[in-house]
Amino acid sequence: MPIVSFTPHLKRHLECPPEEVSGETLGEAFHQIFELNPQLRGYVLDDQGALRQHVVVFIDDAVVRDRKRLSDPVNSDSEIFVMQALSGG
Repeated sequence: MPIVSFTPHLKRHLECPPEEVSGETLGEAFHQIFELNPQLRGYVLDDQGALRQHVVVFIDDAVVRDRKRLSDPVNSDSEIFVMQALSGG
């Protein structure tokens, strides 16, 4: 089953241990994560259900392409990593 992990920066704000989920797309995997931890949704997705501007998600070391519909495929052994991109100057 895919494993979803979060950057330590998010862990400072919310408890979000790595979780095993099922699903064939990133959206399906996130649906399960947000059922387990509803507060995470606001940190990861905007009000339209798309990835927030400063959130980057990797599936097996590749950056997610579909930031709006979250349709990127997830394999049964995928590793999904969610992080907040650093910005500013």
